Amino acid sequence: MTSPERFPGPSCPCGSGNPHADCCGRYLAGAHAPSAESLMRSRYSAYVLGDVDYLRDTTLPAQQAALDLEAIRAWSTQSTWLGLEVESAELIGGQPEHAFVSFTARWHDVHGEHAHHERSAFVQHAGRWYFIDPTVPLKTGRNDPCPCGSGLKFKKCCAFAFTG
Repeated sequence: MTSPERFPGPSCPCGSGNPHADCCGRYLAGAHAPSAESLMRSRYSAYVLGDVDYLRDTTLPAQQAALDLEAIRAWSTQSTWLGLEVESAELIGGQPEHAFVSFTARWHDVHGEHAHHERSAFVQHAGRWYFIDPTVPLKTGRNDPCPCGSGLKFKKCCAFAFTG
């Protein structure tokens, strides 16, 4: 998915200062991100590179079908990505493990320059980290099994991502 015109240099788009191949490139190529911060950084790189499949695949599986992939693709490809600043990464722990990553992403589009600050929630399931997208409603009640597949009730697992 990496095209030379969208990604002109060897440094990773996530701003780590590391070579892309040694940073987010390996996750976009199929390796599992070892932390929520690594996943978030690789998702930013996926936006820069237009890798919508990666964005879908790293979103909580119960939310993937509801993603508007064409809108994601349009935003990704019609924007010039200006940088990412990770402010904090907080491992919550528990079983399954959860984490928050706070960041600011900057981009330019036909409407001008923008900055988006977010505190994203992540959950680890079956050895993989997933982004919990707060814009995609989960069709689950507080006492239903959590859609992350943990076997816990939603209220005891990922519900915090929609309130915390």
